[in-house]
Amino acid sequence: MEKKVVFPCGGIELEGLLNQNSSTRGVVITHPHPLYGGNMYNPVVEAISEKYHENGLTTLRFNFRGCGESQGVHDNGPGEQKDLAAAVNFLDTLGLKKIDLAGYSFGAWIIALAASRGIFADNLILISPPAAFIDFKDIINLSQLRLVITGDLDELAPVALLKKMVPKWNVDARLEIIKNADHFFSGHLNKLQKLLE
Repeated sequence: MEKKVVFPCGGIELEGLLNQNSSTRGVVITHPHPLYGGNMYNPVVEAISEKYHENGLTTLRFNFRGCGESQGVHDNGPGEQKDLAAAVNFLDTLGLKKIDLAGYSFGAWIIALAASRGIFADNLILISPPAAFIDFKDIINLSQLRLVITGDLDELAPVALLKKMVPKWNVDARLEIIKNADHFFSGHLNKLQKLLE
């Protein structure tokens, strides 16, 4: 069962939801753009968290700075990467040694940025990375990237663009496309969860 947690990030505190399962494997899940209503209670984020927990991992989803009860103010990238590092560190302090990162939309961008700049994770999963909305041009080498998921109706993470970009991020990463799904995966969350098996 998920419980509310608070963990430090520099001089601020961030709120999260922790669901303890495995004592060695965990995942940090990041949410969509907070300036457009994104937070850790987003249905896609919840679906990701549920599936990882079913798969036996400890899950942590959290609100970026300035969102919900997390302190600080939105920073459009740099601060949010620090938030992600703080979340990974929080799981590390619980003794988890293998930590995956799974991000949706804006959260996928933050994970890609942080991973391209050295944050370590065992596996990266990017769901609807909004490459038509946010600049991904500086992201080229994501050695831990395993899976990218988008919908064929997703205008923010269009299939044609991701087919060009994913091989630049990691030639071995899989790109999975869910038919008739838009950016919000309405009516397709079960298909999304199936791909996370």
